[in-house]
Amino acid sequence: MAVAEKALGEAGRRAKVEAIIAANQGKPGALLPILRGIQREFGYLAEADLLAVAQALGLPMSKVYGTATFYSLFALKPKGKYVIRVCESAPCHVEGFPEILEAIKAELGIGLGETTPDWKFSLETTSCIGVCGVAPAIMINDEVYGNLTPEAIPQILAQYK
Repeated sequence: MAVAEKALGEAGRRAKVEAIIAANQGKPGALLPILRGIQREFGYLAEADLLAVAQALGLPMSKVYGTATFYSLFALKPKGKYVIRVCESAPCHVEGFPEILEAIKAELGIGLGETTPDWKFSLETTSCIGVCGVAPAIMINDEVYGNLTPEAIPQILAQYK
């Protein structure tokens, strides 16, 4: 759970979600901006958030849940402070994606889709980060690292520890 979320408490989170809904309600296609707003605020979409959105927009929960799970940028559980996205595009695969992924797993002691116990790192793959010329590559939040070797991973991650 993010520090900001702990400070807000459940009532504070609900108030923020309601404010995001109110700011977008009535606009065409309001569902996506609302989900993006909640995701931006808390880093993930809690089930209670999805239910509040469904009720406010008069949509079935299945529609809201289906939208939240269709887009890979939405998360349904909290993530670490730093989200590591390992590119698994064809060029990254050819240039060493599996070795990079294993080096990160070994360094952090977590698997794909997991978060470290201290909530610092979450590990996931992504289909492409658009830097094929420097494959293999990863992103840590918005920072891109390319031309990677497994040996470079501990040094990169140490910057975030």
